[in-house]
Amino acid sequence: MRVPAKVNVQLAVGGVRPDGFHDLANVFLAVGLYDHVTAAPAGPGAGCAVTCEGPGSDRVPLDRGNLAVRAAELLAAHHGRAPDVRLHIAKDIPVAGGMAGGSADAAGALLACDALWGTATPRHVLLELCARLGSDVPFSLVGGAALGRGRGELLTEVPVSGTFHWVFALADGGLSTPEVYRACDRRRGAAPVPEPEPDPALLAALREGDPRALAARLANDLQPAALALRPSLADTLAAGRAAGALAGLVSGSGPTCAFLAADADAAAALAASLEASGTCRAARATTAPASGAVLR
Repeated sequence: MRVPAKVNVQLAVGGVRPDGFHDLANVFLAVGLYDHVTAAPAGPGAGCAVTCEGPGSDRVPLDRGNLAVRAAELLAAHHGRAPDVRLHIAKDIPVAGGMAGGSADAAGALLACDALWGTATPRHVLLELCARLGSDVPFSLVGGAALGRGRGELLTEVPVSGTFHWVFALADGGLSTPEVYRACDRRRGAAPVPEPEPDPALLAALREGDPRALAARLANDLQPAALALRPSLADTLAAGRAAGALAGLVSGSGPTCAFLAADADAAAALAASLEASGTCRAARATTAPASGAVLR
């Protein structure tokens, strides 16, 4: 299964809910960086085993700390069968980079195991299982562009036209999503937090395929917290803007920084400039929207 990364072109974060999560208005855009998840038979009683290769794979857990393992176990339990399977993940989505790589792997594992076991799980049931696994997992299954409400798992398709050109500046190490949310809450203190709402102008820019209009509306409520935890990201954002990006922001909880470019040539030049700037480990140019999890 091929599963895409995501960028949040808008991440509006509400206050803390009684369950510890936050209500969101989360506008997802799937981008053309992919992990590949495969499933192979395992003998009776073997349970679920996972292996991983690719950049950052040494930081990917190979036990139930891996969301793909929990996805296989959840699907098996739903169908009343043993979770005997060997999963393999080929990583290309940055690990702990704010681009939903773990969520993508979970969505890929669900589909891969469903195909291997011949369980033919209906799409709406797969989405329900995704939501139980994590807030970003349903979008990893769906791809394209969508608005996520609730904690991000309640999806509404967002119309999008044309192709948007992105450059992702990859940082050394990762940032913990829960830690970034906690830092966001600390920075807000006791001040009332408005209900998160999608930006109509941003949705219009996606619908019309207008990169300059989209650049003017990019927003991430978690960015100040991510910058406080990793101040060096401010240098990366400044380098991208100086190199001609239409706009840049921290992707999700970070530490990957995402830059919107005018076209493919501008994206290639921007990636080269960012790598030469010394403010990131590497820079990757790609496009959006991308399809969701697909059999490849």
